[in-house]
Amino acid sequence: MRRRAALVIALPLIAGSVAARAQEDMVAASPPSSVPALESLPTKVAEVPGTWDLSRDGTNRRCVMTLLKDRGPAGQLVNFPAGCRRALPVMTTVAGWLYADEAVRLVDKDVRPILRFKRRPDRRSYVGTAEGGETYSFVPLDTAGMRPPEPEPAQAALATPPPPNALLPNAPVPAELAPTPTAVAPPTTPDGPQPGTYAIDRLRTQGACRVVLAPTGAVKLLPGCQDDGIEVFNPVAWDYARGRITLTAKRGHTLGLVANGDGRWRRDPETGAILLLRRVGP
Repeated sequence: MRRRAALVIALPLIAGSVAARAQEDMVAASPPSSVPALESLPTKVAEVPGTWDLSRDGTNRRCVMTLLKDRGPAGQLVNFPAGCRRALPVMTTVAGWLYADEAVRLVDKDVRPILRFKRRPDRRSYVGTAEGGETYSFVPLDTAGMRPPEPEPAQAALATPPPPNALLPNAPVPAELAPTPTAVAPPTTPDGPQPGTYAIDRLRTQGACRVVLAPTGAVKLLPGCQDDGIEVFNPVAWDYARGRITLTAKRGHTLGLVANGDGRWRRDPETGAILLLRRVGP
C-alpha cells in the first residue's frame, strides 16, 4: 500500500516536470519577437568611402563628413565643413582616415589615431572614446558598401524593358521585366503611426526636417530640411511592424524607430545624436 501511494504521488510530479521541460523547449525554439536590423558597416576598405555622421554621445554636437577613396599624406582623404571643428573640437586635428581591425580610424597628420572605433553589437554603427573620456558614435549614411552593385552588361540589357510590340499578345511577362514596387502600404493600428506629416527632431533642434508618411507606404522629404544627415539618408518608404517604424532610404539602407511613450518615436538603437519623429499634421 505504501509503495502504491508513493507511486500515485510521484506520477503527477513527473508529468509536471515533463510538461515544464517541453514548455521550455518550445520557448527556446520560438522565433524572436523582433526582426533583426540589417548590418550596414563595411567589411573591407573599398566599402568605406561615402558619407558618415560623427556625433558626441548624449549631446546634439555632430559632423557630417565624406570619407574619400583617394589617398592623401595621412591615410585616405576626408572632407568636412569648417563648422565641424566648432561643433566637435576633436575634429581640429583630423587629417585622414584608415580602415584597420574591422573598423575605421580618424587620424592626424602623422597618421596617429584620434578616434579609434569599434563595432557595436548590432553592426550598424561604431563607438569610439577620445583621450578626455567622452564617447562618439560614427554612423554610415551613404557609403559604397550600402549601394547596390553595378549591373553587368548582360543584366543591364535585361533590366531595360522591350517596346510593347516586342512581346506576343497574352504572353507572360518575364520575371526580370516585371515592375518592382517601391513602397507597400503599411498596416495601421490604433497604437501604431498614422499617415501624415512628421517632424524630425534632434536633441535641441525642433523640426530640423519634415517628412510625409503616405498611406501607400511612400515617404516624401519636404523642402527646407536643415539636417545634412537626413538629407543624405533621403527616406523614400516606410513600414510598421511589431511596434517598430522602419524608414527605408533611396539606396536601400534603413532607420528603425520605436515608441518613446509620449507620442514620439525615437531611433533604435540609440546611437549618436538623439533623433525623434513626431506627428505635426495630416
